[in-house]
Amino acid sequence: MREIQATLPHLCEPTPHLFLAGSIEMGAAERWQDKVVAALRCYGGTILNPRRDDWDSSWEQSIENPQFVEQVEWELSAMDTAEIVACYFSPDTKSPITLLELGQFHHKMVVYCPAGFWRKGNVDVFCRKYEVPQARTWDEWIAWLASKLRKENS
Repeated sequence: MREIQATLPHLCEPTPHLFLAGSIEMGAAERWQDKVVAALRCYGGTILNPRRDDWDSSWEQSIENPQFVEQVEWELSAMDTAEIVACYFSPDTKSPITLLELGQFHHKMVVYCPAGFWRKGNVDVFCRKYEVPQARTWDEWIAWLASKLRKENS
């Protein structure tokens, strides 16, 4: 599996595309994306990772800021084209953008929202109502993602 970080081109990369939606909090969240990349390395396709090594947390989050706009537009495009969206809610974060992404892209998500996330109840009810697969553990989440990748690769 190949990893592409924002804002590199991704449309010509091997499918399936797996987007990593989840807690970043301007770089304050743990680097959980690295663990997902390592766990799924042996599968075909491309991981689209919004966490990038050259992000500058001083960039203003404004439509007037071209770096910020480029990042957000890349993320939206990547989620639009991804066959699978892996969604993780870190208990140490608020993740308002991840909640927004859950609402928009739930039809292609596999969610992991562990105990301690401040709006876990909301996420649980949303996932149940809209039949969004939701893992109970990290290992179960990775296994579900691997299963979806196997299906997409066959």
